[in-house]
Amino acid sequence: MSHDTLPRPAKLREPSPPSGRTSRARRPWTRRANPVAGLGSLIWLVVVLVPIYAMLSASLTRQDQLLEGNPLKPPPDPTLDNYNTVLDSGFGHLLANTAIVAAAVVGLVLALSVPLAYVAVRTRNRWSGAAFRLFLLGVAIPAQAVVVPLYLLIAELGLYDTLPAVILPTAAFAMPVSVLVLTGTLRDISEELYEAMALDGASSLRMLFQLVIPLAKGGISTVVIYSALQAWNGFLFPLIFTQSDGPRVLTLGLFNYVSQFGVNVPALLASVVLSGIPIFAVYLVARRALVSGLMGVGGK
Repeated sequence: MSHDTLPRPAKLREPSPPSGRTSRARRPWTRRANPVAGLGSLIWLVVVLVPIYAMLSASLTRQDQLLEGNPLKPPPDPTLDNYNTVLDSGFGHLLANTAIVAAAVVGLVLALSVPLAYVAVRTRNRWSGAAFRLFLLGVAIPAQAVVVPLYLLIAELGLYDTLPAVILPTAAFAMPVSVLVLTGTLRDISEELYEAMALDGASSLRMLFQLVIPLAKGGISTVVIYSALQAWNGFLFPLIFTQSDGPRVLTLGLFNYVSQFGVNVPALLASVVLSGIPIFAVYLVARRALVSGLMGVGGK
């Protein structure tokens, strides 16, 4: 038998995968439609946007035209006179006072809450745990329950009708939540990193500034936004602890458009729009850090 007539070996067939696995492996990944979630998101979007639209529309409407027709209808004759009225009535002074209060509150909260959270995480004894739990009781105490003792204390210290009278209690009531957020963030830092720095001879203060603060930027950003919002939107403490126009802030400035005989609603809403722009811009810049920090993953 010649070489040309030799039988060729049969081609081996690869074993076929079990039925149904091939189609699932080759099927491209697709998202499943969720009409319920889409409908819920649409409803929530409408709930959020309609009041904002109504506020902007009313702020561009003349006062004598405010109650005419449909409130959701665009203003027939838009005007910026309401915004000019707000800017000419001392809005810059109110904005500066509010910015000072917010910056001071943020500085105090960060200067105190970061070391407190660091001690609560790194100190392992029952006294630090008990102090931490006692400190967090402030979350359950409303400001209205202690406003009279605070008033007497501030009057005794000679701080009544000053900006520190607003700054100090606002920072104090922002501290418990801030410490809680930062404690959860610092617990996400690996223990091996602390041990490595300890082997290098690092002190606790060096660990705080070179390890903890750089790795806790998410939680710190959350605390900054939270405390700034508390100071910017605060109304009770400025109302009780201030009286004159000198330390007045934006929330109290809204009373400028309320008289004995009526309310200038368009100017009032224009003031609300202008006062909300700065803090809304801060929120847009750091909203991801805020959400991640509140979810307890800010340190990663």
